[in-house]
Amino acid sequence: MNEKFVITGGKPLSGTVSISGAKNAAVAILPATILAKGVCTIENLPQISDVRLLLNILKELGAKIEVIDTASGSIRIDTSEVNTCHATSQLMTRLRASYYFVGAFLGLCNEAEALLPGGCAIGKRPIDLHIKGFEALGAKVEIENASLFASAKELNGADIYLDQASVGATINIMFAACMANGRTTITNAAKEPHVVDVANFLNRMGANIRGAGTDTIRIRGVKKMHGCSYSVIPDQIEAGTFMLAAAATKGDVIVQNLIPVHMEALTTKLIEMGVGIVRGDDYIRVFNDRRPKAVNIKTLVYPGYPTDLQQPACVFLSIAEGTSTILETIFESRFKYVEELRKMGANITVTDRLATIKGVPQLKGTSVRATDLRAGAALIIAGLMAEGETQIYDIGYIDRGYDHIEDKLLALGADIRRTKVEDNEDDHLEYIY
Repeated sequence: MNEKFVITGGKPLSGTVSISGAKNAAVAILPATILAKGVCTIENLPQISDVRLLLNILKELGAKIEVIDTASGSIRIDTSEVNTCHATSQLMTRLRASYYFVGAFLGLCNEAEALLPGGCAIGKRPIDLHIKGFEALGAKVEIENASLFASAKELNGADIYLDQASVGATINIMFAACMANGRTTITNAAKEPHVVDVANFLNRMGANIRGAGTDTIRIRGVKKMHGCSYSVIPDQIEAGTFMLAAAATKGDVIVQNLIPVHMEALTTKLIEMGVGIVRGDDYIRVFNDRRPKAVNIKTLVYPGYPTDLQQPACVFLSIAEGTSTILETIFESRFKYVEELRKMGANITVTDRLATIKGVPQLKGTSVRATDLRAGAALIIAGLMAEGETQIYDIGYIDRGYDHIEDKLLALGADIRRTKVEDNEDDHLEYIY
């Protein structure tokens, strides 16, 4: 169904919020369960629509799905009866992470067919680095009629250099190389926390991967992998979103069940903006009572400032004292949401990949539309800090990556509600989770 958020702003957030499992780890771990050809129990799995899509795809492929406990995000997945290497469900086109089935199937049976994926409309985001990695391992890759075909007589370890430190390519190559002959080295590998988490999951299933979290990952192929139990790490981006929401609403919030070292780039910038920060072992307290100081942000691969947190930062800086800039170096076309913020009174100009933000005293509530997942979350923050009522449409984007975001905000004192817009045939998924 088509829904919207209705938010009445001006209420400081206060209290404690617990962070869910990491979306970007979960959407890779679920396809990887195919490599086990057995039973995996995954815990701390976020209840988001991207996870729901992947579970539906796994079920169509022949996996057995059992929800153990929704409160802890615990699911048992049995892939022992997945007897195909062809992921051709139309559901594949609905999220970008479905491309992980290519690496998983290629690693398992030396061949794969998959419909090319969709996801957020934030630029080209090509899969050429994935293909380069598969070909280096010995696969022949073809794209025809929106489908990708990959096959090899056998996969052999290789030295692979990534021209960009791509998260998706790093993970997909790990999948394909887990059971390849010999040793594979990925140089200029992505170092993001969810890459490390996926590597840890693969090792739990019997893989031999070393160096995840550094520039160079080394994989020694194994003959067979097996099922396991694993708990997904907390979501770095959800944590950052709530930290920025607390600061933007002049609130006082303890964001718990996070890994503080993953948040260093954001906490450093928040301190630079004048926001109060207290770090604990598994929490960060964020408190603020004033407009932020203007700062400059440049998005970078981890451990730099995350591209997925530039949009909520832009919202907060829209009321800063002075002029700020945000340089987006990861993705093109990631400032589409700025036009929506302008409707709320923000003074932002965009030239190519640079946003210049001249702070205004306050935003005004109005009707806006989410243009992608992270932009949608940013618009929620804008609505929370704005004067009056804000209505946010196309919130399906937000549901792709945030676990019960309105419930968590309500518990912190926000005035937010989800309402139906109109019926359509948009969502026919079986509600597995």
